[in-house]
Amino acid sequence: MWRLLELRGLRGGTAVATGLVAWRIDLGANPILGVILHWLGGLASGSFYVPFRKVRSWAWETYWLVGGFFSWILVPWILASVMTADLGGVLREAPGSSIAWTYFFGVLWGLGGLTFGLTMRFLGMSLGMAVALGYTAAFGTLMPPLFRGEFQSMVLGTRSGLTILAGVGICLLGIVFAGAAGMSKEKELSEEQKRAAIKEFSLKKGLLVATFSGVMSACFAYGLAAGDPIKALTLKHGTSTLWQGLPVLVVLLLGGFTTNCIWCVALNIRNRTGYQYYSGEIRGKAPGRGDETILENAIDAPGEEMAVAAGGSGDAALARAPMLSNYFFSALAGTTWYFQFFFYTMGETQMGRYKFSSWTLHMASIMIFSTLWGIALKEWKGAGMRTKLLVGMSLFVLIGSTVVVGYGNYLGAAGSVAQASSR
Repeated sequence: MWRLLELRGLRGGTAVATGLVAWRIDLGANPILGVILHWLGGLASGSFYVPFRKVRSWAWETYWLVGGFFSWILVPWILASVMTADLGGVLREAPGSSIAWTYFFGVLWGLGGLTFGLTMRFLGMSLGMAVALGYTAAFGTLMPPLFRGEFQSMVLGTRSGLTILAGVGICLLGIVFAGAAGMSKEKELSEEQKRAAIKEFSLKKGLLVATFSGVMSACFAYGLAAGDPIKALTLKHGTSTLWQGLPVLVVLLLGGFTTNCIWCVALNIRNRTGYQYYSGEIRGKAPGRGDETILENAIDAPGEEMAVAAGGSGDAALARAPMLSNYFFSALAGTTWYFQFFFYTMGETQMGRYKFSSWTLHMASIMIFSTLWGIALKEWKGAGMRTKLLVGMSLFVLIGSTVVVGYGNYLGAAGSVAQASSR
């Protein structure tokens, strides 16, 4: 049918081509496979920080930038070059506006990390993360169809859209349970421990910065949507539907790298840690996480904060930094981070017309696997029964949200097939 439409002369024009691409993808949708792929992406995101625990005697900004070079530059280019047809040609032919907006949203996504640390400082890790993640999940899912003018017709006007909207609400409820579990655990701390954990509690300031950080973190979803013309060109050049999003990641992650690189280099200069890239010499003690502004956002945070909370080995007995080992584990962490969106773009192709729901599936999957890692690394060891019950409820509700969203997409895909058959 795709070839028949092309022969009838409908391939001319970007709007028509994009519409045909969307039509073809919708009929080939497989929401069950899409949910599984998003789970794999969530597993990668929830796991990426674990290799960083093996890095010794490097400041945060050093290993974060090394890992980021792999996750935002090297691996995206390599996989897009291997898995797609004519990557250079696609990017040269892509509309300048699509390239610019995709890159710009990547930069904004990076900026969201500048205030995420303040969110933790003013609200505490559990409440701050829950608020920021809630904003990120809601804005990242709902804003793309709102901007396209499709919210009324596609979401509110269809059974499948309403089912997906219910799944978004269930996901937010799961995030609330996760935040409640964290706050319940914090209540079990002594007063001295509470003051050490939340030194500058301020609900008003915390909600303001959490809003900014959450909205900026959601810009990653906007960048993926802005890259739709790049996806259409990728398909036109003969790339399989499954890999169409990889060239978009090349541009989007370059924007994220820009923000992170500038900040990490600034910290290298301020903290005099730039020598760590080329020398195993240990010059004093590197600044701790509490002594500097860490550039992370709501997408990175669950896995990272979980691993940090679980702790790791100290560096006191080391005479020199293990350079080869540090580069290896930083590269492994960065590559694992990238795979969350490698699987995300694959999963998005299987969601049909309602691909915007991919963001909810991704956020829910991140929380699910971060929580499971936290359990495996004994983050919740010694917590009370109420806290453990809330952790279990958050997992149950978040898993349920992915099932509901997947079912909504299944209804949409089945309806599209039925309509096509009736013609």
